[in-house]
Amino acid sequence: MTEKALTRSARLIDGAHPTRSVLRLLLRRPGRMSLAILAFALKEIPLWFLPVITAAIIDIVAGGGDVGQVLGWFALAVVLLVQNYPNHLLYTRSFMTVVRDTGAELRNALAERLQTLSIGYHTRMSSSIVQSKVVRDVENVELMLQQVTHPLLSSLMVLIGAIAMTAIAVPAFLPVYALAVPIAIGLRAGLRRRTEARNAQFRREMEGLAARVGEMASLIPVTRAHGLEETAVTRVASGADGVRRAGLHLDMLNGHVASISWVTMQLLGVGCLVLAAIFSLTGFLPITPGEVVLLSTYFALLTSGLTQLLMLIPVGARGIESVRSIAEVIEDPDLEQNEGKRRVDEVTGRLTLERVTERYAGAETDALHEVDLDLAAGETVAFVGSSGSGKSTLLNLVLGFVRPTGGRILLDGTDMQLLDLRTVRRFVSVVPQESVLFEGTIRENIAYGLPHVSDHDLHAALEAANALEFVDAQPQGWDTVVGERGARLSGGQRQRLAIARALVRDPRILLLDEATSALDPESEELVKEALGRLMRGRTTLVVAHRLSTIRQADRIVVLEHGEIVEQGSHDELLARGGRYAHLHLTQVGAP
Repeated sequence: MTEKALTRSARLIDGAHPTRSVLRLLLRRPGRMSLAILAFALKEIPLWFLPVITAAIIDIVAGGGDVGQVLGWFALAVVLLVQNYPNHLLYTRSFMTVVRDTGAELRNALAERLQTLSIGYHTRMSSSIVQSKVVRDVENVELMLQQVTHPLLSSLMVLIGAIAMTAIAVPAFLPVYALAVPIAIGLRAGLRRRTEARNAQFRREMEGLAARVGEMASLIPVTRAHGLEETAVTRVASGADGVRRAGLHLDMLNGHVASISWVTMQLLGVGCLVLAAIFSLTGFLPITPGEVVLLSTYFALLTSGLTQLLMLIPVGARGIESVRSIAEVIEDPDLEQNEGKRRVDEVTGRLTLERVTERYAGAETDALHEVDLDLAAGETVAFVGSSGSGKSTLLNLVLGFVRPTGGRILLDGTDMQLLDLRTVRRFVSVVPQESVLFEGTIRENIAYGLPHVSDHDLHAALEAANALEFVDAQPQGWDTVVGERGARLSGGQRQRLAIARALVRDPRILLLDEATSALDPESEELVKEALGRLMRGRTTLVVAHRLSTIRQADRIVVLEHGEIVEQGSHDELLARGGRYAHLHLTQVGAP
């Protein structure tokens, strides 16, 4: 599916008008929807025409007619019933194709939107909630379309057929039918707000539970290490209890809806039968016995269809609430603004920070304050400082994950605010503290996003990353599945694969964020050697707590409270006896 099509799908979603949004999505395929409605209309003919046949046969019997007439009506009934089969299949194929296509488009539109939302959004939003929106909410919309559309169309067809046949047979009885529709609409309107509120509450509780389950799964090593299993279970149990209470309140409301709808419509059906009989017996209307059956059957069908629709209010409300949930993502304004900005086709790697300031929303102080820094192309600059000094913020600014609240950052002399950062990042690689691998093969993880990378380039990257030996020793070599988040590999092995992934992209700018801090000494040496090859000839920004890993940097920048307090080479900074020398003395015990 093209990006243009995805954007069009996203624009159809309106959280303020969810029902209208669903109709817009369905009407994007007018040909298939028209074919589905036509096939449905044909297949439903027996439902509203069989009472006519029944009434005709009763009147033939009551009037002493002949068998030929009965067989004629029987032949017509057979034709109408048999045609239901092919038309039902045609309806199912046409309509369910629209439903499944709509579900796929919603998921794709969500995925596209999530990729354009800022890192700040993803920091605030639990990944479990995002997953719930993409999987559960779209599934609810699909279920709503499946379960509501059939009875809705069926009731509409019966209503049209009943009114048409009654208008032909007993037109004076039409006003009685008019009672059912406003009563059903009144019931629906009276219950709508309460149903919407209960569904919204249930959805929020489900999202909260999803977030807690996600936290529990990610914290299992910490939980197990500290014997906090009971605490973890209690946190999830609290969320589950919220879902239970909200679900029970919703179930009770749905029970009220179902019972009130059924009782009301059944009373109307019985009333119609009695009224038709009284009219016939008193001669108030010239109604035959067959027409009494006809009218009561039509009214029973009509009230049954309306009852079905009323009982589907919970399903529809759940689907509509899911549309609102999807719209929360589609309409969120916290975008990474790239549209219409200049594409970047070449990067040399010079970075300049001019009085760069960054203050996060709600913070009382700057995370970075008026930082001036010039990094030459190919230079390696390390950033050190205590926790909260602004090191990670600086890397996020260079990546464009956050935009500076003051000053500007230049890439090769151009303000990055003017550039399409998606094209800039093709020339950037990041090796984080915890390498991120997905459930796939070693080959797929290294070549992620590079469908045409050659085996020669992969081999060279693995070799330069000191990863070739352990990869070749795996059961299936490059085609070995690494497990979720690389669970089947050691930390050092995962980190070397992350370096191979960076190498195969041949970046001009490299960001290393605590790339060796979580490794044992042996793995650290292998990774440091691989990083040395990776950094060669590239503009490199290094964040490290272990000062031993940055001795060879061209320049070391010391940050404290968001400001640069000193900078220079390792030896120069030690000779000054300032903040860096103090940090070094703290770690190694001697200068």
